[in-house]
Amino acid sequence: MSAAQPEYLRPGHAACAGCGLATGMKLVLQAMGPRTIVVIVPSCEGSIGGVFPHTAYGRTTFHSAFEIAAPTAAGISNALKIQGKDDIQVLAFAGDGGTFDIGLQALSGVAKNNDDIVYVCLDNEAYMNTGIQVSSATPSYAWTWTTPKGNSSRKKNIMEIMAAHYNPYSATAAIGFPRDLQRKIEKAKSIRGTKFIHMLVPCPTGWKTPSDIAPELSILAVETNIFPLYEIENGKKYTLNHESRCLPVQDYLEKQGRFKHLTEEQIRQIQSDIDEDWARLKRKF
Repeated sequence: MSAAQPEYLRPGHAACAGCGLATGMKLVLQAMGPRTIVVIVPSCEGSIGGVFPHTAYGRTTFHSAFEIAAPTAAGISNALKIQGKDDIQVLAFAGDGGTFDIGLQALSGVAKNNDDIVYVCLDNEAYMNTGIQVSSATPSYAWTWTTPKGNSSRKKNIMEIMAAHYNPYSATAAIGFPRDLQRKIEKAKSIRGTKFIHMLVPCPTGWKTPSDIAPELSILAVETNIFPLYEIENGKKYTLNHESRCLPVQDYLEKQGRFKHLTEEQIRQIQSDIDEDWARLKRKF
């Protein structure tokens, strides 16, 4: 994107230092461009914008209820089309809690109807805005305040859930690969129907990491096959976007305080789970 492009997430926002979510939102908003209406929900992205009547968002922004980002965006999109305004994109931002958990039914309904929106899940792998509680996006054995000894469940496979809806386009993205991320947003804009972007956004506060390594962590997540970069079109066509280096998962885990309690056996189990998931996914490319 051009260095001269306007800032759609302006300086002075309320994100924590080094917030991967704020970086991800900025990249997405740049790629979406000026003809965009944004839906946000009560979550980190709701707090980041600032306190009414002031906002750091440089686009028309609608603050929806927590669980209905997708149908709110769909309603706006359909209203625009009734008015003949087909050149305005509608973008929904929601976190993993509002996507994997509380908003899943609403998102499913929108995907089933194939309403014309771009939906971006800002996945920081817990309910960060309300105190770092476990979500169904939280990885195995990860610390949260509600799983102080480590999460006992595996992370939900949201991409396969979306593929089961046969929506026209779904993709994973990471802030450490900004060109790939923005290319996928541009592609999503060119497609009519429900487009879903699952974006990993490291959280220094919830992940117990330094404030300057969020991009590095997202790169390691990709290079260890914890978070592969790929696209799914119409629920059938899978395309790999980056050949990982298949680094050991320990390279990723050891940089995060939320995993400092892991035993060697637990690390081996995580590696085994990731290897199994990666082998299953590779067969689809």
